[in-house]
Amino acid sequence: METHSADVAIIGAGGAGLRAAIALAQSAPSLRIALISKVYPMRSHTCAAEGGAAGVIKPDDSLEHHFNDTVGGGDWLSDQDAVDYFIREAPTELLQLEHWGCPWSREADGSVAVRPFGGMKKQRTWFAADKSGFHILHTLFQTSLQFPSIQRFDEFYATDLLVEDGRCVGLTAIEMRSGQMRWFDARAVIIAGGGAGRMFPFTTNGAIKTGDGMALAYRAGVPLKDMEFVQYHPTGLPSTGTLLTEACRGEGGVLLNKNGRRFLQDYGMGPETPLGKPVLKTMELGPRDRVSQAFWHEQRKGNAIATRWGDAMLLDMRHLGEKTINERLPLVRDMSISYMGVDPVTDPVPVRPVVHYMMGGIHTDINAATSLPGLYAAGECACVSINGANRLGSNSLTELLVFGRRAAVSALEYLQQGGRPAGGAALAEAAQARVRELVQRTGGTESVAGLRKEMMQAMEEHAGIYRSGEGLAAACAKLGELRQRYRRIELHDKTNVYNTDLLQALELGSMLDCAEAVVQSAAARKESRGAHQRLDFPGRDDRQFLRHSLAAYAGEGPPRVSYRDVVITRSPPGVRDYSGGHE
Repeated sequence: METHSADVAIIGAGGAGLRAAIALAQSAPSLRIALISKVYPMRSHTCAAEGGAAGVIKPDDSLEHHFNDTVGGGDWLSDQDAVDYFIREAPTELLQLEHWGCPWSREADGSVAVRPFGGMKKQRTWFAADKSGFHILHTLFQTSLQFPSIQRFDEFYATDLLVEDGRCVGLTAIEMRSGQMRWFDARAVIIAGGGAGRMFPFTTNGAIKTGDGMALAYRAGVPLKDMEFVQYHPTGLPSTGTLLTEACRGEGGVLLNKNGRRFLQDYGMGPETPLGKPVLKTMELGPRDRVSQAFWHEQRKGNAIATRWGDAMLLDMRHLGEKTINERLPLVRDMSISYMGVDPVTDPVPVRPVVHYMMGGIHTDINAATSLPGLYAAGECACVSINGANRLGSNSLTELLVFGRRAAVSALEYLQQGGRPAGGAALAEAAQARVRELVQRTGGTESVAGLRKEMMQAMEEHAGIYRSGEGLAAACAKLGELRQRYRRIELHDKTNVYNTDLLQALELGSMLDCAEAVVQSAAARKESRGAHQRLDFPGRDDRQFLRHSLAAYAGEGPPRVSYRDVVITRSPPGVRDYSGGHE
């Protein structure tokens, strides 16, 4: 087996992975950095983010405002020390991107432009038209090219973390082009592999977001935290699930039911105001969980419009005018026309809630460190607990930067502490043998496509916007069954070169692990909080559940769910009130 030696190996080359690699290369130019990605970096899902990145920059805003919006938006499940660190570092990271060449949109006086975003009472979302993630990823990628110490391994699929004497000592990965296993002998590993939204059938997530990084850490003994909190974005296109950014509503777009009514006023998000007013009441700029839940209720009242892809509401941007739409929302217009045949300049666009983001992930502390020495995580795959039960839009792109850098700093500190146990060869050989057995297996009775379809159906039916104990119990049973049946998969493709059959089987294994953590954690949390809404437990229960869930891998059985307290520093749990206005 070919071996690559590195000081730090990074799994994932999107926003968090690139930011970590740059920070390491800048801090210690002599380090050997392996940047491992299952796709070419510019295909990472950070590229798909549209709306922007949050950071305090305007004189009428403050760190205190950003703190309060984030903690309240997360329904008080956010660790407040982590939120404090995040909001302090956010402006520095966004200004750093500016210096590296990110083309932020501008005000007339040349200053950085900001726009309103849901759940934030001040305008603090930096943006680059509606292609913010695209420009952030380009900026990070081109910056990374100046550092010869960053060695890229594109189209490598990580299969196992190697753990010896209680420390992470590297990983194994399949080189897709050859089909050969590679051993990365690393003194520290950073996971930045993105979310797991593809466990659901209708999602804004690209095909690569299959929870691989989460599953790697989970199987290595690191718990997955707060996995029951899955965010729906209110405005996906019914035809494809493609996202129409929250910036549509930040610029003044409104949501209408079939009667032409701005229905959000009926769900505690402020009174209706005339279109075109410079100050909009919360309404469409409520947090994503509340707006998605309002859609669910309207649908059951019979107020949705029927489309050939299912029920939808209408996103009306006509009053913004063609000039504003072309300047601020050009991609939204292109996608609406291409995928729905609707021009937002002349007609409202049908939209519906769609799975978008995982608030939960690999359990890390405020320093992006996991419970496994030598292993760190950042980005959507990680749960440092700034997002709590509901992430506010535009916090995630900033989180990639802040905690991508923090993971690098922590990994460097770990390296400076000294050595690590030698070896890992036997572990790498065992990882290779497991993959070889899957490829060579015969007599299997299950298919990847069949199991994946059943998993998605169970998640859509029982782990959606609203949940019940009965439904979650059914989902737990189904996923336990699928975990057993997964051992009977047989691959049709036995070749080596770009064996997508093998890769999809491995991805399915990751998704099944993540999905089981979601439903088991959801079944155990008998309350409604943020994105986790129980029909049988409609109230928030701070006495019992002001705690993070931790789902621990249990091998042949379902995960073990335990809890740890939320860090409260200065904001005791209160009422989430979105009846006021945005400034």
